[in-house]
Amino acid sequence: MSYLVDSDWLIDATGGSAAATDFLAQLSADGLAVSIIAVAEVFEGAFGVSHSEARLAAYREFLSDYAILPLTDGIVERFARLRAELRRQGQLIPDMDLLIAATALDEDLTLVTRNIRHFARIDALKLYQPG
Repeated sequence: MSYLVDSDWLIDATGGSAAATDFLAQLSADGLAVSIIAVAEVFEGAFGVSHSEARLAAYREFLSDYAILPLTDGIVERFARLRAELRRQGQLIPDMDLLIAATALDEDLTLVTRNIRHFARIDALKLYQPG
């Protein structure tokens, strides 16, 4: 695996964006994974619409092609370290984003996200930059 896909791309792809689906398909040859945290963020969206069970089923089907990475002791420890460091700097970002970043760092994956504003605060994190 080379890439960890953030929820923003997943939401667009499951929402029918051909551009997002095509982009992720291009990266898939290098291996794509998703943090269980991003899965939670995507699933949350299903509960905000009618026919949530059908939406959840569609999300599960879409995500079946991805390696879904659980939280581990290493990821949680890295999260805590990052959170403490960002707090000292006055640069905290949401915990869900920090858990996703900690997963990418722990698994040595490049994060595919549009949320550069938050994730750029984490020095060691590799962010996908379109060529």
